[in-house]
Amino acid sequence: MSKIAHRIFLSILVAIVFITLIALIYKGMSYYGLSLEERVYHPDHSLLKPSGTLGHGLGIAGTIFMIIGVSSYMARKRFRFLLRLGILKHWLEFHIFLCTLGPILVLFHTSYKFGGLVAISFWSMVAVFLSGIIGRFIYLQIPRTIEGRELSLNEVRGLKGDVAGTIKNSYNLDEESYNIIVDSIKKKFELYHKNGIVRYLRKYSDDRRSIRSVKNVLKKNNLPKTECNKVLALVKDDITLNRRIERLDTMRNLFKYWHVVHSPFALVMLIIMVIHVAVTIVFGYRWIF
Repeated sequence: MSKIAHRIFLSILVAIVFITLIALIYKGMSYYGLSLEERVYHPDHSLLKPSGTLGHGLGIAGTIFMIIGVSSYMARKRFRFLLRLGILKHWLEFHIFLCTLGPILVLFHTSYKFGGLVAISFWSMVAVFLSGIIGRFIYLQIPRTIEGRELSLNEVRGLKGDVAGTIKNSYNLDEESYNIIVDSIKKKFELYHKNGIVRYLRKYSDDRRSIRSVKNVLKKNNLPKTECNKVLALVKDDITLNRRIERLDTMRNLFKYWHVVHSPFALVMLIIMVIHVAVTIVFGYRWIF
């Protein structure tokens, strides 16, 4: 899949989620704001209630989407015969899409009123959704091949090119400007604080300051805009790679701990969801069939 096709693919998935959310809010805004006693008299009660035509259908669709999203991504990672079927990154994006759209549909299926065992499943689903956002951030911090395999520290270091040499040979800069750019690339920062979050924020601030310094130097040299953008891109890529190398082990450990939190909540959600569906069928609730 080309970059343009991939962007179109992601844009369509995002659009589906937002259009669905807006449409459901618009359709049920007047209904969901009422108390349980008042909802009975609303003209759309038979449509939007959890056992209603639309409400029940949302629950079925949301459940199916989440099951497909979880099982398909797990199968792609575990079964060898699926390794050649698309890139893991694209499977992950589709997994995120289904596991975002599914909970939205389930939320409207509940009509914002739930309790008992189902409440445990619902809040487990919320925990899975929120932890998934965090997991996605951590996942992106770990350099990978296009197939999705994690790169080792040596492989990541091998990605670093001779940025300083490229800038010196390709662009007409005076010696002072060149030294400033090289210093911003090779700059080493001390551990400002024992707290990792504080240290990360200060390091991020210093990186942004270095990029602004490079921009000012390029402006003084009156380079064409296209060349300025190319130099900036090289500097930003190098700084980003340095940042990833520095926190590679930390992110890998966080990803392991994240699985410890994410997986149990997902399991609890799925088990109670199956129980809920089974009880619903036993008590004779039917949809349109």
